[in-house]
Amino acid sequence: MAIKAADVKNLREKTGLGMMECKKALEEAGGNLEEAITNLRKSSVLKAEKKASRTAVEGIILSKKIDSDTLFVEVNCETDFVAKDESFLEFCQQILNFACDNRSFDNIFEKVCNGMEEQRMSLVQKIGENIVIRKVVKLSGNISEFYIHSNKKIASGVSLKKGNEEIAKEIAMHVAASNPLVLSPEHLGEDYIQKEREIFKSQVEKENKSPEILEKMIEGKLNKQLSDVSLLKQPFVKDPSIKIENYLSQADAEIESFVRLEVGEGIEVEKKDFAEEVKSQLES
Repeated sequence: MAIKAADVKNLREKTGLGMMECKKALEEAGGNLEEAITNLRKSSVLKAEKKASRTAVEGIILSKKIDSDTLFVEVNCETDFVAKDESFLEFCQQILNFACDNRSFDNIFEKVCNGMEEQRMSLVQKIGENIVIRKVVKLSGNISEFYIHSNKKIASGVSLKKGNEEIAKEIAMHVAASNPLVLSPEHLGEDYIQKEREIFKSQVEKENKSPEILEKMIEGKLNKQLSDVSLLKQPFVKDPSIKIENYLSQADAEIESFVRLEVGEGIEVEKKDFAEEVKSQLES
């Protein structure tokens, strides 16, 4: 049967798919618009599954502060081109809004993934790339601020027990630049400490020194490493002459918690280090 151009246009507007794919779907559905949409949704699941094995390492991070909660969402795609696509950006905003509306749920990540799965599948079908909701993080606190770098690929948030939002913002920018693992050294796990100790032991064991001296060398390297990854012990990026703990003491402020997200973090591919860009912005 002949398919009307108006029907093809209607289906294209409803699905965002190409003209020829819409025409083919209508032909297979005998011109029935709703049946064509149903069939396309079925096929989109299959196509999405085929694309699911592709590594989605590009994307963006969005954040929004609502009441005493700050929500962060990271959504990944395969290429930087799609990361700038209007449909992708709109989908990311929908995820952030959904997360804000459901922020009271304990497992908010699972809630968001389940609630936005149909939209995700539709976007995969439309764009032709794997799309992944990688992280949904909630930071709570009455005195809090967040920072998102201009490229939307790195974000951080800080909640204070005492202080003000201006201080929280300054610390959030530092966190984005310096990437601390924990608030203070005592929060590091024993597995991490032992792993670092073994690394430093391997580095010095060939030194022609007494066991006592070697042990002091290991402890010195270990203590420096534990300080380097602990927020309170890091030199403040904006003023390296003082540590974060000194800056907080002078401002009569205290950190409750912090978060840091970076697009594609944890994926085993070569990535650009955006921290240097943040440092430049802080120091300027």
